[in-house]
Amino acid sequence: MAKILAAVLIISDRVFNGEMQDLSSPVIQEYLHECEWEVSSINIVNDDIEQIESTLRKLISSDPANLILTAGGTGFGLRDNTPEATERVIEKKVPGLPELMRLKGSLHNPNAVLSRAVCGISDGKLIINLPGKPGAAIENLEAIRETLPHALEMLPIIAGHPKRK
Repeated sequence: MAKILAAVLIISDRVFNGEMQDLSSPVIQEYLHECEWEVSSINIVNDDIEQIESTLRKLISSDPANLILTAGGTGFGLRDNTPEATERVIEKKVPGLPELMRLKGSLHNPNAVLSRAVCGISDGKLIINLPGKPGAAIENLEAIRETLPHALEMLPIIAGHPKRK
């Protein structure tokens, strides 16, 4: 089984500006530890699309993580730019993961289907957009928990092939 090492990226203007405490990363980190997965880094950025993209590219190129979890910016707000920034950096989409997250989330909250989260692969790393609310982020992770080890085992195979444009 592939070792799971996750970088966590919190995306929130209010948390970045110190107007609100980061409640998501401690909960996500605790959940990952319960799964016996490790956290390589925790970063916080504002909702600016360029800032999100730049930080994702930095994590892809220099963080040892094979999994990058973003939290926040997946709603309908004008500053909710996480899916668009993620799409700028991924090479392959993995639509089944957010579909499963929305499906299982809708069992608890019918509004879960409104999430615009995307998932994809970039340079052998899996990027998953999670909601910014701590409880919803954990529900989404729980929905795909059993699938992630297999997905991450496949990444070195994908990364070994030349990039196709």
